[in-house]
Amino acid sequence: MSWRDEADRIAARRAAATAQGGPEGVEKQHNAGRLTVRERIDAVLDPGSFDEVGRTAGDAETGENGELLSFDPANFVLGFGEIDGRPVVVGGEDFTLRGGSPTLAGLRKSVYAEKLALEYRIPLVRLHEGSGGSVGTPKRPTPPSPVFDAPRFRTVAETLATVPVASAALGAVAGLPAARLVSSHFSVMSKSTAQILVAGPVVVKRAMGEDLTKDELGGAQVHAKNGTVDNAAEDEAASLAEIRTFLSYLPGNVWELPPVMACDDPEDRAEDSLVDIVPRDRRRAFDMRKVIGPVVDTGSFFEMGRGYGRSQITGLARLGGRPVGIWANDGRFLAGSMTADGAQKARRFLELCETFHLPVISLIDEPGFWIGSQAEKDATIRHGANVVLTAAMLSVPWASVMIRRSFGVAQAAHYGPGGYVLAWPSAETGPLPVEGGVAIAYRREIEAAADPDAKRRELEEAMAAKQSPFPRAEAFAVHELIDPRETRGLLCRWLKRQAPKLETLKGPPRFLPRP
Repeated sequence: MSWRDEADRIAARRAAATAQGGPEGVEKQHNAGRLTVRERIDAVLDPGSFDEVGRTAGDAETGENGELLSFDPANFVLGFGEIDGRPVVVGGEDFTLRGGSPTLAGLRKSVYAEKLALEYRIPLVRLHEGSGGSVGTPKRPTPPSPVFDAPRFRTVAETLATVPVASAALGAVAGLPAARLVSSHFSVMSKSTAQILVAGPVVVKRAMGEDLTKDELGGAQVHAKNGTVDNAAEDEAASLAEIRTFLSYLPGNVWELPPVMACDDPEDRAEDSLVDIVPRDRRRAFDMRKVIGPVVDTGSFFEMGRGYGRSQITGLARLGGRPVGIWANDGRFLAGSMTADGAQKARRFLELCETFHLPVISLIDEPGFWIGSQAEKDATIRHGANVVLTAAMLSVPWASVMIRRSFGVAQAAHYGPGGYVLAWPSAETGPLPVEGGVAIAYRREIEAAADPDAKRRELEEAMAAKQSPFPRAEAFAVHELIDPRETRGLLCRWLKRQAPKLETLKGPPRFLPRP
């Protein structure tokens, strides 16, 4: 008596699963310039670390004696692996089988991905290319299933409050996979191969009368600008590399702290360029990214969401090897003001930092909320108040560096509770920017002057002098007034002092992160 026949049948099923959609399906995927899901998994994980779950799930046709006649594997590949030696759960749709439209077993495996990440408390990586509708197969129509009746989106939400979730759109992504894609802490799409769609071109044309290609409807030029995804990378390889980079800043779960890396960048490094970067002419903008680069560990700034909410800059970095969240204003776009989309971007970023115990460093050049008719149509005040209140509720350590402007209600979002506040000599702060304050308070005086422009400039200079950081430092209204070149060293020392506080923050966040 032996079980060799059954063992051979298991091996046959595993071989069929590895073959995916067969040579034709794989060749078609490659001819379209896209990797298969198994190639993607191998590319994102450390070599040889993939440990698959559910290889024999699928639709089998057997003969009278139990011999395998055919086997259609589940079109979702799932398993464990490692990224930089740290464990993760990874999964994605197999587009070589039924174009990624889920089979029954494929859908169940996709739902199980979140459950595995929650059970083992390790990050979840999703590699998407597929749609959400399932019409069954001729062999096995889709029966009623508890998968559809259960609150499966609950586990999607629970992962956001428990483990890092990073997702990539690597081909056409629609329906349920698209909803999962955006329900992540970090999402990236491949410019050369991906589209994200609520519904595809055929459905859109029939229902809406719009005749658009997949790229016109949901390509990177659409979604990198509207905030659907955080980043758009050049191709699949670059997208997968961004996922690896993102996860390197985060702990495995909310009960751990972000990993500290060895750092050979001197903590007291003082970049001379910082003392000259802010123009004395208050009407001239400067490049805030040229402030971030010299302050953080060399090459460590990983920006998220550059194409969306462009007046606000958000990203992860390290100081002395310790991960931090960086939030800054980009004065070259709408003067760095707080727009509705910029506020939504900042709110989501702060929730990421709170969830995974990342200290926040805010580099401030905030002139206030964006104004005008479009700002009112965009509900700027509602979204702006949302980020202000989110900042007020954070418990992670917070350092604010006043680089230039800090005005209006919007400035409150840049100062966390009990924060460490440094001011550059170029800093100015008040209830209103100089220009707006003068225009309102001295309108009649300016209009009555022989030279209104000269009078306005005179009044603006006088008000600007009152907004100098020197009197505030003398009154101990900031912790330190500093030479800009001291910024890195002071922040590195401050961050070291936060280690005991970070230990007390381990555990679930006080509020659920939102997509």
